[in-house]
Amino acid sequence: MSVLPRGTAAVTAEWPDLVAELDRWGETGQVASLWWRDDDAVAATRELNSLLRLAGDVPLGLAVIPAEIHADLPGFLQSMPQVAVLQHGWRHANHAIAGAKKSEFPATRNAAAVEAELAAGRERLAACFGPQALPVLVPPWNRFAAEFAPLLTKAGVAGLSAMASPKAAAVPPGVAAIDVHVDLVAWKRDRGFVGTVAALSGLIGHLRARRLGAAERAMATGILTHHLVMDRATAGFLDRLLATVDRHAAARWVSAAELLRR
Repeated sequence: MSVLPRGTAAVTAEWPDLVAELDRWGETGQVASLWWRDDDAVAATRELNSLLRLAGDVPLGLAVIPAEIHADLPGFLQSMPQVAVLQHGWRHANHAIAGAKKSEFPATRNAAAVEAELAAGRERLAACFGPQALPVLVPPWNRFAAEFAPLLTKAGVAGLSAMASPKAAAVPPGVAAIDVHVDLVAWKRDRGFVGTVAALSGLIGHLRARRLGAAERAMATGILTHHLVMDRATAGFLDRLLATVDRHAAARWVSAAELLRR
């Protein structure tokens, strides 16, 4: 589900509508940027291999859980410069109080413990992946308490990637907001594909919001996947999206490193 400014959602949601929206970008002399984030990587699984084969040379931000890294993952990714490793929290453990939404970093946690986990995660990723690891935090369940925002720079985090929301707290100076906008997994149903109509509605709606000035044009429209639960329908949607972007002169994929430099 995407979070869009009121009145910007796509009226229709078919593939020709996406092409038409990209055409509008081209008519203004602009190129629509998109980026791709995939979560919950820990090992060189068959599912991850399938995702990377699908992505090909397209830049991918892979959110890796630092405390759970298997020994085979660094070597598996070493020959894939198009893959940027992002910090997916520390252990992907839920520390929220009973009844609250899941979060590894809820406001009820001890700040010193949070700071230690953020630093440990950065150090472990740097040790395992070297320059392939970017200082971008992807908080599990896309939740990070605003009270801990000052800890990001202390831990060497330069970017924060969550699900875009109008209720999200502003990131501190020096930290880039690198959000995603369309999650392709239907978590509240069967954890399968959300469907072409829903996915395209979110994608077209955010692109349109950027083009019309209802959202920041310089940001990239972010697609979120989870390779461990990706079904055939999701893969089919991504395959067609990749082909559509590849064929259109007014669309391109950007890397997490490029977004971090903006």
